[in-house]
Amino acid sequence: MMDPLTYTLEGQTAVIRMDDGKANALSDIMIDALLAAVSRAESEAAAIVLTGRADRFCAGFDLRVMMSGPDNARALLRRGADLLMKLYATPIPLVIASTGHALAGGALVVLTGDWRISSEGPYKMGLNEVGIGMPVPVLAMELARARLTATELTKATLLARIYAPAEALAAGYIDEVVPVADLVRRASEEATRLGALSRTAYAATKTRLRAKTIEHIRATFEDDMQSLLGG
Repeated sequence: MMDPLTYTLEGQTAVIRMDDGKANALSDIMIDALLAAVSRAESEAAAIVLTGRADRFCAGFDLRVMMSGPDNARALLRRGADLLMKLYATPIPLVIASTGHALAGGALVVLTGDWRISSEGPYKMGLNEVGIGMPVPVLAMELARARLTATELTKATLLARIYAPAEALAAGYIDEVVPVADLVRRASEEATRLGALSRTAYAATKTRLRAKTIEHIRATFEDDMQSLLGG
């Protein structure tokens, strides 16, 4: 089976590129690879750029697993929560370079970034859970609450609004929109700038900024999964 991502160290920046040849779903294999790549980056890099394949950033959790039964879905979501919390809490700067569609769990990956850039194009970003008949999990709600503009939170969660890149910028999903050809270069520039900051100060400040959200998500996760999936 092909590796679902590549990892390169470019100067002091770790560039992690998801590419499973499909939609970059968060499967067990993809989650394992991302966890390992982020741990490696934390040990040898000053910053991370996380990107995807052309037209596809991340399609969210693997629907084949999610539809195969509540126990399998719960196990995948638990692993996914571990990944999202690791991304959100990583002590080094994380720049997201969204190459295309980012829905559901993919939108959550975007929200974990310290600086988030999307390429221009006919791409969709957002939390579509209510639109497909599922409640928005606490995990997703709290990441959205922490990162999206307050006036957009209800639309983005309860009303299941899906955004084009320029709309996602106004909503707070992303911080910049750039031409496709400039995406990785611009993300690398920002990673270099952020990576030059004091690592100690950066990590300590991120903890102060995000620890309460992470603690709440972890404290409520199992009860929320029980509510969503039963069993």
